[in-house]
Amino acid sequence: EREYKLVDYLDQTVIHFSLNGNLIPKDSDEGRRQSIRSITEAGSHWCVFSQAAGEGEGEEEEEGAGDEAAEEPEAAEAAEPAEAEEPPPPKGPEKKLQNQFNFIERASTTPFNPLRERGCQSEPIPSLNFSDTVRQWDIYDAYVEELQRMEKAKEKEKSKPQAVKKEEEEKRGARKLSHVEVQYVDPITRVAKAAKIAERMVTLNTFDDIAQDFKYFEDASDEFRAQQGTLLPLWNFQYEKTKKLAVTAISWNPKYKDLFAVGYGSYDFMKQGHGMVLLYTLKNPSFPEYIFSSNSGVMCLDFNSEHPHLMAVGFYDGNVAIYSLRKETSQPSYKSSAQSGKHSGPVWQVKWQKDDMDNNSNFFSVSSDGRIVSWTLVKNELVHMDVIKLSAEGTMQGPEGLQLQTLGCGTSFDFHKKIDYLFLVGTEEGKIYKCSKNYSRQFLDVFEAHHMAVDTVSWNPFHLKVFISCSSDWTVKIWDHTIKTPMFVYDLSCAVGDVAWSPYSSTVFAAVTIDGKAHVFDLNINKHEALCTQLVVTRKKNKTTHIQFNPFFPIIIVGDERGLVTSLKLSPNLRKMPKEKKGQEVKKGPEVEMAKLEKLLSLVREPKDKA
Repeated sequence: EREYKLVDYLDQTVIHFSLNGNLIPKDSDEGRRQSIRSITEAGSHWCVFSQAAGEGEGEEEEEGAGDEAAEEPEAAEAAEPAEAEEPPPPKGPEKKLQNQFNFIERASTTPFNPLRERGCQSEPIPSLNFSDTVRQWDIYDAYVEELQRMEKAKEKEKSKPQAVKKEEEEKRGARKLSHVEVQYVDPITRVAKAAKIAERMVTLNTFDDIAQDFKYFEDASDEFRAQQGTLLPLWNFQYEKTKKLAVTAISWNPKYKDLFAVGYGSYDFMKQGHGMVLLYTLKNPSFPEYIFSSNSGVMCLDFNSEHPHLMAVGFYDGNVAIYSLRKETSQPSYKSSAQSGKHSGPVWQVKWQKDDMDNNSNFFSVSSDGRIVSWTLVKNELVHMDVIKLSAEGTMQGPEGLQLQTLGCGTSFDFHKKIDYLFLVGTEEGKIYKCSKNYSRQFLDVFEAHHMAVDTVSWNPFHLKVFISCSSDWTVKIWDHTIKTPMFVYDLSCAVGDVAWSPYSSTVFAAVTIDGKAHVFDLNINKHEALCTQLVVTRKKNKTTHIQFNPFFPIIIVGDERGLVTSLKLSPNLRKMPKEKKGQEVKKGPEVEMAKLEKLLSLVREPKDKA
């Protein structure tokens, strides 16, 4: 019928070995004969009863000896014709040989447990031999010991605090079931892994030409364009239920280099609704690996670098939540509430930090309410602490002539890669604050960065002093945090939605603008213009919102307002490495990248110092 049919149950049983036993039904003739024989043999083994019966018979013989002597002639006369008529005794049934290795028919099928200590010095119960009895008690003792061990383990688990239980669960991870723990698994779940592999194989065959380009294609025309490059479109990732939602966040998983998460929501205040978090893999662009739904729009997300299965998510309604990829449920493992200190405005960004001194996972969030909040996972609940509150300059006229201090609206932030306490916060007013975790009431420095909201601020992964910012005022600026003025300013002639540093070079970064274009810069090649400006979104009235570099492969992913995520491969000119000189080895690493960017910055600083 050219369609898939749902099979409720599919019998996958294959018999590899079968053995026919020689048990006999009790109602059969052979069964009756064996039961009679076992009863007659049992009488000879019970010493107490036989001994008592022997003594009684001896007394009767002494008392009635005379009577027997008198009756002997009469009995002899009566016995003569009986003996003449008696037929020969029938042959007894042949003794059945038992299979010494067939334990099912022996001790394990005994309907009762023999006593360990007997009341008299007699032989064992006739239906069992002694070795079978010992073996059965060994098995019984083993089961009792296992049961006691499991009960003690349960008591210990109950007495442990919640924090210890959480640590042990994380260490064990997805613990496999032992032979004692048997659970029913439906047929669909049994073949889920095989079906996933088959689906990836079919998808790989379907998109084989794109997979070949991803692995092997290099734009040969770059040889004739010294300072220009191109972006080769690869896979498109889109889910049916997210076509009316905008891509509000993108994050690559720190452990699995092909896995990334996409957050869906809306930047329009009048069109707020539900949100979603989807996790895609490059191995299967046709359908997401994980799907999480929420009642409020998703504004930001971030993976934990130490625990890659944990994902922090910020929502438009001010809540934050933690999702675990190890749990099969689509609900968050932990979520804030009005009682636990949720934000009163949209959460624009979340960032994981290193575990604290007590090995508790923690992350930070920034919101339009001006609060920078630290969230710590303690005893299976989120504990919040306000790190700093942003305050705008000036006061606001309140009722009855009261002067009210206005709060700043945080839109983005980023923590320093080496200095743990140092972080930057971008605001809706266009300012960038340099803050410290140690000071909650004052800022280390303030940068008059942009004329409109700061959409993104990010430290350079190689150079410790450099950070980049972008804004809706059409500009991208590169800063040295020790200098109040920007080192480089780029006007992209359109509102900039996002900017990101490359993970392989200190001088390469990319930005997206709301006109649907992606811009890739390399300061080492051209300090004034982009090496590549390419249209990524083809539909009208569609805007690109976010961009991210893959930390391992030479590709970028771009999200737009229609829920579409596009992957593009960088041409060789956009990912140039230092040239190899004769007689010298090419040096690579963070120190080399930092020195390369420092050299460029020194050229910019010199004219300013002279002025």
